[in-house]
Amino acid sequence: MARRVSMPAADDLFRPTADGQAPAPAERPRSVRAVADEDDQPGARRPSGRVRHDEKMTVYVTSDELLDIEHARLTLRREHGLGIDRGRLVREAVAMVLADLEEHGAQSALVRRLVEE
Repeated sequence: MARRVSMPAADDLFRPTADGQAPAPAERPRSVRAVADEDDQPGARRPSGRVRHDEKMTVYVTSDELLDIEHARLTLRREHGLGIDRGRLVREAVAMVLADLEEHGAQSALVRRLVEE
């Protein structure tokens, strides 16, 4: 005969503590941040970050380009403590390229690369 395991209900798992404050976590604080510190110049072009995005654009990349993006994401997490997703990484990169184009025009890295193709 099989025995049924009694599982706690959601109310049991998320009940308030006796003094009304949540208990302090016993684990060490995480060193991964979702966003970088705000030390950019005022007025600089900034990506939208972690907000709900109403518009969508599909971009096709090669497997090597996708691996490069994933490698960059993991490097940002490992070496710089930035836990971001691929979409955030791409939005940041696009914002940087567009700011460079706006500031430097024909001398921007984007124009130079596109002319070289």
